[in-house]
Amino acid sequence: MTMRLLLLLVLAVAAVAVAETERRATYIVHMAKSAMPAEYADHGEWYGASLRSVSAAKMLYAYDTVAHGFSARLTEQEASEMAAADGVLAVNPETRYELHTTRTPEFLGLAGSENLFPQSGTAGDVVVGVLDTGVWPESKSYNDAGLAEVPSSWKGTCMAGTAFNSSACNRKLIGARFFNRGYEAAMGPMDTSRESRSPRDDDGHGTHTSSTAAGSAVAGANLFGFASGTARGMAPRARVAVYKVCWLGGCFSSDILAGMDAAVADGCGVLSLSLGGGSSDYARDSVAIGAFSAMEQNVLVSCSAGNAGPGSSTLSNVAPWITTVGAGTLDRDFPAYVVLGDGRNYTGVSLYAGKALPTTPIPIVYAGNASNSTSGNLCMPRTLSPEKVSGKIVVCDRGINARVQKGFVVRDAGGAGMVLANTAANGQELVADAHLLPAAGVGEKEGALIKSYIASDPKPTATIVVAGTQVDVRPSPLVAAFSSRGPNMVTPEILKPDIIAPGVNILAAWTGKEGPTGLAADTRRVSFNIISGTSMSCPHVSGLAALLRSAHPEWSPAAVRSALMTTAYSTYTAGGAGPILDAATDRAATPFDYGAGHVDPTRAVEPGLVYDLGTGDYVDFLCALKYTPNMIAALSRGKSYACAANKTYAVSDLNYPSFSVAYSTANGEAGDSGSTTVTHTRTLTNVGAAGTYKVDASVSMSGVTVDVKPTALEFTAVGEKKSYTVSFTAAKSQPSGTVGFGRLVWSDGGKHSVASPIALTWT
Repeated sequence: MTMRLLLLLVLAVAAVAVAETERRATYIVHMAKSAMPAEYADHGEWYGASLRSVSAAKMLYAYDTVAHGFSARLTEQEASEMAAADGVLAVNPETRYELHTTRTPEFLGLAGSENLFPQSGTAGDVVVGVLDTGVWPESKSYNDAGLAEVPSSWKGTCMAGTAFNSSACNRKLIGARFFNRGYEAAMGPMDTSRESRSPRDDDGHGTHTSSTAAGSAVAGANLFGFASGTARGMAPRARVAVYKVCWLGGCFSSDILAGMDAAVADGCGVLSLSLGGGSSDYARDSVAIGAFSAMEQNVLVSCSAGNAGPGSSTLSNVAPWITTVGAGTLDRDFPAYVVLGDGRNYTGVSLYAGKALPTTPIPIVYAGNASNSTSGNLCMPRTLSPEKVSGKIVVCDRGINARVQKGFVVRDAGGAGMVLANTAANGQELVADAHLLPAAGVGEKEGALIKSYIASDPKPTATIVVAGTQVDVRPSPLVAAFSSRGPNMVTPEILKPDIIAPGVNILAAWTGKEGPTGLAADTRRVSFNIISGTSMSCPHVSGLAALLRSAHPEWSPAAVRSALMTTAYSTYTAGGAGPILDAATDRAATPFDYGAGHVDPTRAVEPGLVYDLGTGDYVDFLCALKYTPNMIAALSRGKSYACAANKTYAVSDLNYPSFSVAYSTANGEAGDSGSTTVTHTRTLTNVGAAGTYKVDASVSMSGVTVDVKPTALEFTAVGEKKSYTVSFTAAKSQPSGTVGFGRLVWSDGGKHSVASPIALTWT
């Protein structure tokens, strides 16, 4: 009996060991296209044979446009063997990415400026490809009235699937595809009762982002009467193509790369990705890899910076060939007032549109005092005591769970209303929500005062008054507290984000499958929703890029980005002077928060000069990072770009429209007496009238000088290029973590000011 038990134990251990070695994960295999042996008729056949040489697994995708290679489910051993196979450049494990979740045209100065940009039907017709959760094609934002026929160069399709027919596309929504193989390989078969195996948007995020970028004008758009007006995308005459790569379980890199592959092959001129997965080496980042090849094929890629602010070094999508977009506020708000029983009232925000609370104050309680849970203050599910909150307004602290879910928890426990109080992480930033019960979100200061009143009054009472829509709010914009910040942890010498755009309380089209809160308990259905995130700011820039590409079809993706960056503003243009403020601190923001500043499209259409970049420039940048030939080839689809042994490469020579100067603290300590100089080289290309530009450069840190040579540049023709150097000299070392900022501006004394932010850091 003992021997039998021992044998069973040995067999069990062996079975576990086998299971461990057989555990599979998705890997993306990058191949050198030029290395295909002559016996294969095409690359697909070669990829299949390469896979079969190490595994019996089926291929998920073959890539041919923004990457060369394939993806498959492999064991660690098989992945290792594949990496050693002939023609293989890299084998990268799949990454799971997450979504970064009417007033805007007026705020950006686009209302009435239609003559700046050509209409559809010209040679400048641009298709914006949106990689997201799909589309709700019945939305009026995809109305194609007045649009010309689909461009003859378009190669895309409208894929049929669950609750989605190929006839769902039209002259506005000209393409729709879905990519789910990586998702289902990792997560198992999808629950088709909850999500559609088709381009249909079950979430709302993709419909919101695509309509923000290029939705048609829709009169009378609103959410429960809030933000009423005409909703239109940034490029209302551009075409839209959607690529559903995000599902309930996330966005998987094998699907994202397949979506990018299809979008570029289909003929998109701009790609918009409101998703991210943190920062990683460019050669291992599927979005960076796909974006590099898109750039090579003259496609601009715009990505969200992330919602991990206000902490430093929290950015996603930092590759220099990607336009990285942070978020700012609009000059529109949705005020709500918390009126306390002692007569004081505090201003917050709300999109609640149901039955109001009585005007007579009712009891108010702090959630932390109405729960037996250590996290009761956060109003997490099942943490509130009904006997302590029934019929009362409950103050919940912001954080951990969704803001709207807190209101549902309060309502479920019998609460009558909610005050959502910011903590230090969000400061004074106010994000409006379509709550399920009377509620108002308030800043950290107001929240602290309300909680102090509750603690000091034996019978505290309050009421909440929702006041509708307010415009011309000043100051605006503010940098959103949630917007991810620099410095860039992958390459500190590249300043990111590049720019900010509206991303707080944005009204745009919505799915018919979900309520405005996204909660299962929310049975309301709306045509438009108001949500916030760098997911919302990214498509603003994607749409503006489409406008610029229509106006200047000869411009490269880098030239378009340069125009947007060098014309951005970092000080207020209305409602008083001064630097743009940070909503998290109520103090001046910095280039680590906003990059070049807030986008200003009416100036970007005529920037005067641009900082242009091409594939060779980015390859030199990779050489400066000491990338191996295989790493460069993985990014460039196997092309044989080589770093010359007799050439000196420097990251500071990349012709970027901003300056990030990274000093090393001497011996880890400050006060070193020797000065340090870092020199950057830049080249400007004239895209406007002839003229002479003079430079003005300064930094806010004492002990650092800026020397630009030459100090004037004369341009006589369009396309003419002139170079300059700028040397940053620090008289002495500073403590690690010290930062300073400045600005360099080339001006022709009239219409054009070509501005670049400067960031100084000691590491």
